[in-house]
Amino acid sequence: MAGNQDQFEIKFLLIDGSDIGPRSFPAATSIATLKESILAQWPKDKENGPRTVKDVKLINAGKILDNNRTVGEECHSPLSDAPDKKAASKATQNKCVCVIL
Repeated sequence: MAGNQDQFEIKFLLIDGSDIGPRSFPAATSIATLKESILAQWPKDKENGPRTVKDVKLINAGKILDNNRTVGEECHSPLSDAPDKKAASKATQNKCVCVIL
């Protein structure tokens, strides 16, 4: 794959209803790296935020994501999985929403 097909646009929803993102990540990015990115972007005004990667749980489509897997392996969106014949020749960007607990 080339271009944006190797990218996932991910928006992280916090338990209080606020969010972080969306941001683009390569499909080869590990879930642990996503969590590190979340920690770096965590709103400073939020109390009791996570302190380490182990404190963050990412959920996509009802499944807790595994730190050792990649975004491309774990984040599947029904909107991005169905190929469009007209758009098949154009680069597309996958979208994913993860909930943080």
